[in-house]
Amino acid sequence: MTRRQMLGCVADDFTGASDAASFLQKAGMRTLLLNEVQEKITALEQIDAVVIALKSRTQETEAAVKDSLQAVRWLEERGASKFYFKYCSTFDSTREGNIGPVADAVMEYLGQRYTVLCPSLPVNERIVREGRLYVKGLPLDESPMKDHPLTPMWDSRIKNLIEAQSRFKATELNRDRLEMTQKECDAWIGEEGKKESRFYVIPDYADDADARNIVRLFGSLRFLTGGSGLLEFLAPAMQEKAGRAAKSSGDKKAENREPGVVFAGSCSVATLAQIKDYQDRGGLSCRLDPIALLDGRQGREEILDFILSHPQKEVLVYSSDKAENVKEIQKLGRERVAELIEQTIGSVAAELVKWGYGRIVVAGGETSGAVTRALGFDAFEIGESVAPGVPIMIPVENRQVRLVLKSGNFGQEDFFARALKMTKGEKYSE
Repeated sequence: MTRRQMLGCVADDFTGASDAASFLQKAGMRTLLLNEVQEKITALEQIDAVVIALKSRTQETEAAVKDSLQAVRWLEERGASKFYFKYCSTFDSTREGNIGPVADAVMEYLGQRYTVLCPSLPVNERIVREGRLYVKGLPLDESPMKDHPLTPMWDSRIKNLIEAQSRFKATELNRDRLEMTQKECDAWIGEEGKKESRFYVIPDYADDADARNIVRLFGSLRFLTGGSGLLEFLAPAMQEKAGRAAKSSGDKKAENREPGVVFAGSCSVATLAQIKDYQDRGGLSCRLDPIALLDGRQGREEILDFILSHPQKEVLVYSSDKAENVKEIQKLGRERVAELIEQTIGSVAAELVKWGYGRIVVAGGETSGAVTRALGFDAFEIGESVAPGVPIMIPVENRQVRLVLKSGNFGQEDFFARALKMTKGEKYSE
């Protein structure tokens, strides 16, 4: 009997993990999402893909590498035969970023000479053309991501970004060469391999045709890296090879009539627009003031009192602000401010679940991680998607709760209204 091929995916933050899981589930893979490595989970016979969410995007590099290798080993021990390192579709482009060190370590551990770097997610307007990463038509370093408070983007050429972080070199593969045959590709790789012991390939990826060619040429590799865009095409190819039907299985019913709440910690342009849309619709909101939190004028109890005093209303709690204001506040201590906001939001979310709140929507990777840690949920089933890469998740430990966790830049302008409606099990109409 042929051994079932299981995909093991390691993501560098929680929203990135849910993004990956949504595309795998959509492709018909029975997918389990885990919040970090869970030793208590052993039986995975009915699972096609396991996604492990780490905190490695902004973690200290040595810890990020250690945790990532631990996750890969855990997956390998439980039957994974193919591995994917999932990172943000806008890349982590600080010179001290962790994408390079983590990818280096996993590639060496698995004994692989090269792999691909494919951050593209065309459905969200992130594409690679002539080796450069574009966000909504702008080079990465000219997009709003250049002002990201944790990972400011300083270059759009992926070769420059990865070689600043990695011990290995990278080579670009422009789209006019993506049509080559497998034999031609193997010969090209052989020539590149004469130059370096290990290296990265950066293929152009601007549309679905590019993704299919990348999977055709490199899909047999044991280890690949990228955003969720490539997973949308890698997963069906794996299903077909395994003789499994590649039909969508992301249709789990998400109905929940319990009260709902939204938390927003991202300062992205997209999240700021989503907050404004929610408020313009008449939605009730409460702002977390970092300075007031620091000096004790605002805290967990004040936020809870506000929410619980409006039991018939869905409330948005947000700390999001414009980049220039965030930079001023960070002068008080970036890590101190971020930790206090995350702790406050996480503890409020945990208390609300005790009060019967069953629908929780979160914007921002770090904020999402804080909420899931505070709730104590470790494993999730994946339901329908609110937006590309943003599924409704059902905690295995409490199937009455519905979670929607999105990366700051993801989602439609009306995302919050859409998510609150869909978690009720109702159809959203614009």
